[in-house]
Amino acid sequence: MGGRSTLAYTGIFVISTSLLLGLSYSFYDLMLRARFDLTGTFVQASVLALLAFLLLLIARYFALLWFSYLAHLEEQILQDSDPHFTPMISVLVPAYNEGAVIQGSIRSLLQLDYPRYEILVIDDGSSDDTSIKARAFEGEHGRATVRVIRKQNAGKANALNTGIREARGDFVLCMDGDSTLHPETLRKAIRHLANDEVAAVAGNVKVINRSNLWSRLQALEYIEGLNMVRKAQGFFRTVNIIPGPIGVFRKSALQDLGGYDHDTFAEDCDLTLKLLSLGWKVCYEPGAIAYTEAPEAALDLLKQRYRWTRGILQAIRKHRRAFFVVWKTPRLTMTLWYMIFEGIAWPIMNVFGNVLFVYVALHFGTALPLVLWFGQLTVLDLAAALYCIAVEEEELGLVPYAVAYRAFFSLMIDVAKLLASFEELFGVRMEWGKLNRLGRI
Repeated sequence: MGGRSTLAYTGIFVISTSLLLGLSYSFYDLMLRARFDLTGTFVQASVLALLAFLLLLIARYFALLWFSYLAHLEEQILQDSDPHFTPMISVLVPAYNEGAVIQGSIRSLLQLDYPRYEILVIDDGSSDDTSIKARAFEGEHGRATVRVIRKQNAGKANALNTGIREARGDFVLCMDGDSTLHPETLRKAIRHLANDEVAAVAGNVKVINRSNLWSRLQALEYIEGLNMVRKAQGFFRTVNIIPGPIGVFRKSALQDLGGYDHDTFAEDCDLTLKLLSLGWKVCYEPGAIAYTEAPEAALDLLKQRYRWTRGILQAIRKHRRAFFVVWKTPRLTMTLWYMIFEGIAWPIMNVFGNVLFVYVALHFGTALPLVLWFGQLTVLDLAAALYCIAVEEEELGLVPYAVAYRAFFSLMIDVAKLLASFEELFGVRMEWGKLNRLGRI
């Protein structure tokens, strides 16, 4: 991108943060000056605790915006990297009952703009026509070769490990069978791996089926809530989760780790933490784009987030010894504490804040604390959404969804996270819970 784009993003960042600072000051001034009849030590202490937490949350938002902006400036330099570094890449597509979307996924992979790569479809014992549909593409396709491996069902981690063993390239791209990739994905991602200290590159996941309220809210969530965080983490080369739909790896690093483990429901998170524990750098590339199908029904969405939460907690528990040995594994230690904040502390405080202020409104007859709580967080979301959508040149029509995101979406997701956390704590049995695909790819 040119100087004008950088200048425009700088202006958006300054305007957004200035607006947020002004409104935040007004909210806190009103809160501190208001005369509520909030009798009782518990209520008063709770309000003060929530105010302190909001200060921490605002600091988090500003830090993420600032470091994601610095990462954006770094991208300008990376564009001038060696264009001749184009090693062989193996694209691994694990597929289990993906008959509705597998051909669309393979077609998109054949359109990748890269000199030499292979597409390796690993059919993990599908009971539908996944294998038949995939084999229709086997063979040479110009710059790309398609191979299909059929194996007994043993889970996604096992399928990816099979692909890693069979891969002919020194670098592998791991994706989901229900995803498609942007044509520039390989060229954009491989630049980071020219640095021998980098083991993996996390890509930019976008929702392709923006057909109703739930899917459009998730489209905004991916842009603001997930990709902004990865971009900021990418500035420090400490991305904590390489997403399933798009991750490019140095094959030798995966082989040294023994590949993916099978003992969590978030094998992608677990693998990333293992890489960080060994001192590897993990980058983020916004130009390496994967389009994925998001749940279009509330129940399917909650099932997905329940599984994500339990899987992430399982991965954190595996690496819990690194919490207090920052001198040994600084990247992993800081990452784990951040994940605890995001996955446990923030959902607890969000749910608690809403419950407390509803109680205050009903018991003391004043809704102002609830209005200020909701308003503060909504402004944070609107500012972040505006900035992130502008930087990614996404559709501006998603920005107003930040209001609905704060009004009910984030609270619903946080309740699901808390329930999943309690069940993980008490060891409640859970199944994988594969979502039904709608064939939007």
